[in-house]
Amino acid sequence: MTRTSEPEPAVAAGEDPRRYAQLLSAVYDATMSGARAPARPRDVIGDSWQRVMNLGVDPENRGPADAVDAAALEQMRRDSGLVEILPELTGSLRSVLQDSDNLLVVADRLGRVLWRSGAPSVLDRADRLGFVEGADWAEDSVGTNAIGTALVSRSAVQIFSAEHFVRTHHAWTCASSPIKDPRTGRVLGLVDVSGPASSVHPTTLALIDAVSRLAEAQLREQHRRTLDNLRSVAAPMLARSETPALAVDGHGWVAAVASVPVRNRVLLPDEVAPGRLWVPTLGVCDLEPLPGGWMVRPASSQRDGVVDGESTPTNIRIDVSDPSRTVIEVSSPFGTWSHEPTPRHAEILFLLAARRDGRTAAELATELFGDNGRAITVRAEMSRLRKAFAGVVLAQPYRIDESAVVELALPADRSRILPYSAAPAVRALRAPAR
Repeated sequence: MTRTSEPEPAVAAGEDPRRYAQLLSAVYDATMSGARAPARPRDVIGDSWQRVMNLGVDPENRGPADAVDAAALEQMRRDSGLVEILPELTGSLRSVLQDSDNLLVVADRLGRVLWRSGAPSVLDRADRLGFVEGADWAEDSVGTNAIGTALVSRSAVQIFSAEHFVRTHHAWTCASSPIKDPRTGRVLGLVDVSGPASSVHPTTLALIDAVSRLAEAQLREQHRRTLDNLRSVAAPMLARSETPALAVDGHGWVAAVASVPVRNRVLLPDEVAPGRLWVPTLGVCDLEPLPGGWMVRPASSQRDGVVDGESTPTNIRIDVSDPSRTVIEVSSPFGTWSHEPTPRHAEILFLLAARRDGRTAAELATELFGDNGRAITVRAEMSRLRKAFAGVVLAQPYRIDESAVVELALPADRSRILPYSAAPAVRALRAPAR
């Protein structure tokens, strides 16, 4: 996934870190006491503080709960999807950080510390904070910190001194950048550099972000090789096929096609089995296993949403009950698939679900940005969204398919909904359920 802006360092070049830390401490103390602060925190920090206060995190918290045991940690490492790229992910950074006061950390998509390395003196200090392998550093566990906050924002974040929500972390600085799976767009985990606040440097965040981009590039290359292997197996079969078909990998990426409009990807359930399945844009299909993927054949007996006399309604569940992630589930009698959209796409889907007759680009621009002149930006976002939800999200006007049944899953406490950037949409999200 392309990143369009450079990450913002916590301390700008030329800023005196000590003086800035004193200002942050005054801002923090005023905010925690409810007094008027001498300055505003950065947006990413202010949003995070509000989020973790709503979650009930204690600013005097001494650290996360006990770390998981060795067996559970080893299972988390295997499940993370990061093992194969770990040497490249950490190798270059280890050489840069050698003999420094910084700690190198790799965490999973939930904020669990999977691996860490550094000088013994820094490891000892981290141990006293509970910053150990197997510990939970998500925002709802230890408040604002680079790992948890980067996972919520899905972008590179640097946190300095009193920007941390928990007071005992004020002596630290940390920088994290998420690693996204190019096959799904989902965050696999992140790489983090942490150390004493005195070690803060504006270039650290750019370095970490560059490393995560290199990791993503390696994952893309691995995926390309996988598709090439699948194509070599499927192409001869498709050449002999008398019916339309396409070969896809386990994530729906297309390796080869026969008599089917060319596309890059189709959406498949997380768990696929041989047999009949409803696939967005293709309708009901028959799936056959291939080495490293599936042969997908559109069913010849389907028409107008009816297969063998059976209606196939679509059910869409938009789940924003977890403040750190939104999950969209689409299901029919033939199968279920899920997708974790970006925060902006989650917001758009919520707005489209709230008004089923649809919205124009200008209307969405007003809801999202408070400015109907940003319709071009909305059209670009909708183009990407409709590729991910082909056959579900329609255009002219932008809307969710009229025949679909839509369910919104909200947290009991509406203030815990992930605070997107658009004020009108936030008010809609937090409005009482009807």
